[in-house]
Amino acid sequence: MILDIDRKIEEAVATLEQPYIVQDVFNKFIALFPDEWKKHKIAYSKFNRSKQFGRTIPLPKPEVSLKKMISVQLNSNKKKG
Repeated sequence: MILDIDRKIEEAVATLEQPYIVQDVFNKFIALFPDEWKKHKIAYSKFNRSKQFGRTIPLPKPEVSLKKMISVQLNSNKKKG
């Protein structure tokens, strides 16, 4: 989980020129917030190791989950403005 994700995504978007896509925001987010990205990947890794054998708990990979958060934020901003 990334704290204050909305603000951080907005910061990443503010540095990009129009038009941009989710992948552009994703790349900029990683460049601006490498520590947050590292923590996000570590949390995913710890969760996967903590699962018991034979049990499956669907959890998207860190790249997928961050892109989903970015997509939701961008769509939310489009609806506001």
